[in-house]
Amino acid sequence: MKPPVLYLVVPCYNEQEVLDDTAHVLTEKLSALIACGSISAHSRVVFVNDGSRDGTWERITAWTENNKLCTGINLAHNEGHQNALLAGLMTVRPYADVTVSMDADLQDDVDAVDGMLEKYAAGANIVYGVRASRETDTFFKRFTAESFYRVMRGLGADIVFNHADFRLMDRRALDALAAYPEVNLFLRGLVPMIGLRHDAVYYSRAPRRAGESKYPWRRMASFAWEGVTSLSARPIRLIAQMGMFISFVSGLILLWSIFRHFIGETIVGWTSLVVSLWFLGGLILLSIGVIGEYVAKIYLEVKRRPRYLVQDFIGVHVPVEDNENKNKK
Repeated sequence: MKPPVLYLVVPCYNEQEVLDDTAHVLTEKLSALIACGSISAHSRVVFVNDGSRDGTWERITAWTENNKLCTGINLAHNEGHQNALLAGLMTVRPYADVTVSMDADLQDDVDAVDGMLEKYAAGANIVYGVRASRETDTFFKRFTAESFYRVMRGLGADIVFNHADFRLMDRRALDALAAYPEVNLFLRGLVPMIGLRHDAVYYSRAPRRAGESKYPWRRMASFAWEGVTSLSARPIRLIAQMGMFISFVSGLILLWSIFRHFIGETIVGWTSLVVSLWFLGGLILLSIGVIGEYVAKIYLEVKRRPRYLVQDFIGVHVPVEDNENKNKK
C-alpha cells in the first residue's frame, strides 16, 4: 500500500505572532513523516487565512515561497473559524487522501498525528483528537466546557466529549461532509453525524505559544448557542412542553380559586398577580427569542448564500489522480 497524501489544514485569523513557530513545527513534522515513509512526499501544510487584519497572509506567502511543503488559502472575507476550516477541507479534497485539521496556536499535540495515521491505516475513516484531561484549564473554563458537552448530549446531539476540531478525515469522510450543504456550521457536531468507521486518539493540550486566544468567553457562549440551535430542535419542543405544564398549573389554580370563592374565602393580594404576570411575560419573550433564532437560521439556509469564497490558493499541489498515474508509470 502506497503512503497516503496528508494535508494538515490550519485555519488562521490574526496569527502573525505564532505563525512562524507553527509553520516550522508542522513542516518539521511533515518532513519526519515523509522520511519514515508514513505519508507521501506530496503531502502539504495548508494555512487558511480567514480575512486576517494583521500580517498573517504575508507570513503565509513567505513560507509558501520558501518551503514547498507549505501552501496557502486566502479567503475573500472573514467567514468565521468553522467556515474557514470547511473551506480548507473542501479546497484540498482533490489533492489529499487524508486530512488533519488543527488550530494555528499549536495547543493541539502535533505528535498525536502519528497515532491518527495508525488508526487510519487500521481502517478508520475519521479519527478524533480527544483531550485526555482538562487539568490545565481554569475551574471556570473546565466547568463551562464540560457542562456544554453534557447539555449537548442531553439535547440529543451526537457529540464527542472533550473534542474540538482536531481530527483526521479521509477522502470518503470528506466526500460525505461535502454532501451537507447547510450554512449554519457546527463541525464538531456535524462530523459525528456522518458515521463511517471512527476512532479516537487522546492527547494533552499545551499552552498557547504566542498571541492571544480568539475565543473569549462571549464568543465561546455564542459558539455554544450556535451548536445547540444548529444540531437540535429540542429547545422548541421544551418550550411547547413548558407551555403545556404552565397551562396545566394555571388550570389547577383556576379551579382552586373557584373553590375558594364558593366557600366564601377570597384570595387577597395583588403581589401574586403581578409576579405571575412578570413570570409569564418573561417566559413569552424568551420563547419568542428561541423561536426567532430558529426562524433566522431557516432564513439563512433558504437564501443559499455561499459559505466562503477562495480568493487565492497558492503553493505546489498534485491531484491524487496524477499521483496514481505517476506511480503506475
